[in-house]
Amino acid sequence: MSLRPSITGESVPSAARQQALLTLLADEDPGVVGAIREQLAPKGRPLPWLKAHRLHDDPLIRARVRELLEAQARLEADREFLEFCAGHGEHFDLEEAVWRLAQTRNPEAPIADYQAQLDWWAQAAAPAVEAASDGRAVVAALNAVLFGEQGFCGNSEHYFDPDNSYMDRVIDRRRGIPITLCCLYQFVARRLGLPVVGIGMPGHFLCRYQDVQGEWLIDAFHEGRLVTRSEARQRLAHFSLSDSDGAILLQPITPRRCLQRMIANLHVIHQERRDASESRRLQQYLVLLSR
Repeated sequence: MSLRPSITGESVPSAARQQALLTLLADEDPGVVGAIREQLAPKGRPLPWLKAHRLHDDPLIRARVRELLEAQARLEADREFLEFCAGHGEHFDLEEAVWRLAQTRNPEAPIADYQAQLDWWAQAAAPAVEAASDGRAVVAALNAVLFGEQGFCGNSEHYFDPDNSYMDRVIDRRRGIPITLCCLYQFVARRLGLPVVGIGMPGHFLCRYQDVQGEWLIDAFHEGRLVTRSEARQRLAHFSLSDSDGAILLQPITPRRCLQRMIANLHVIHQERRDASESRRLQQYLVLLSR
């Protein structure tokens, strides 16, 4: 059967023609499937009428149509994220950047729903935060919601799982690494008007809450444990840093450097896994962010 007749024009094929093409998309022969994929998604761009078949009755057809559509959506999310990285300086909305990064992996992530969850957790913590007498009590109020009620914690068992670096998956699984859990902590704190910032230490990441009474360093990976400045300096001493270098590293990290570090973590993971495609994708982001 010839697969050559073009269907890349503006006209929509008849229902019978669409079904014939979709049936071939589910063929057992990889060569047939490859040829049909090229026709249904010329230059990687799925034809508009394919969207109507996202919920096709045949599970294999449904899966392959979704693959075509999701591949295009990822390309668009990738392009938009590259533009975001190139178009901003050191300071931008870190939460927006984190969600844009998540969409490069999962374009269909319901971002508005995740943001509503962050709103809800902030509302849940608000009464205790408002009643807090000092920073320690403020931190305890946030910890009670995020690490107590919601069960977030560091993913020590599978630390190098890429899902730990994408905020939608962190929220879904209630697991993350220091930098993503600290970002989550900051996003909830921001909704309460609390000045919580990220501290990008070597090999670790902390949050800092500071008010007129003092400062509190928070280890979100270990369920919000408070860390003294002395303990933080001891950790820095393991890296043979001078006192002046240590003082600099205990200062807030900019959104750009935070995002760069998050992506660098992912890049290392995919290099270790010898995943060339993902490594190249992430490397593009790092090049732009390092400028």
